[in-house]
Amino acid sequence: MEGKGSTLVHIVVIALSLTAFGFAIAAERRRSTGTIVTDHINANTTYCVYDSDIATGYGVGSFLFLLSAQSVLMAVTKCMCFGKPLAPGGSRAWSIIYFSGSWLTFLIAESCVIAGAAKNAYHTKYRDAVYAHNWTCESLRKGVFIAGAFFVVFTMILNVYYYMYFTKATSQAARKAATKAGDNVGMAGYA
Repeated sequence: MEGKGSTLVHIVVIALSLTAFGFAIAAERRRSTGTIVTDHINANTTYCVYDSDIATGYGVGSFLFLLSAQSVLMAVTKCMCFGKPLAPGGSRAWSIIYFSGSWLTFLIAESCVIAGAAKNAYHTKYRDAVYAHNWTCESLRKGVFIAGAFFVVFTMILNVYYYMYFTKATSQAARKAATKAGDNVGMAGYA
């Protein structure tokens, strides 16, 4: 069980990440779609009517849940920069690799869901004298929230491995420090 880390931290990070994933999937399924309507007063003027704006809220929810999962993990591990030192070796190397990868995928996931939420919230209102019949109302492209959801899951996986190797490296460092202190039977004076 040594080096595995706290089960509570694993559960919290996974639960928050899966909630962010669910919100991203829900946002993709509920993207706004618009239809062109002719103005009753001026027949040459058209405008777009959008059905729902709930995907924006789902996108922001996904953003916040993933942000909180990352924040919890970074608070527990003290962002790997502060706190206990990591023991040199494979666990420290893997910890650094997973840390870097999790931050990269976290930034990509957050960018996807927040950009999707912002683009989904943008609605064109009026267009004057549109004579072309193939114009459509602006809407969010398919797949933006799906890409965010994919990177949310990838971030979650990397975070779990990062935490596992981080705790393994810190416990190895503590064990090495304890055996090093125990080996020393010196005749040091009291200061």
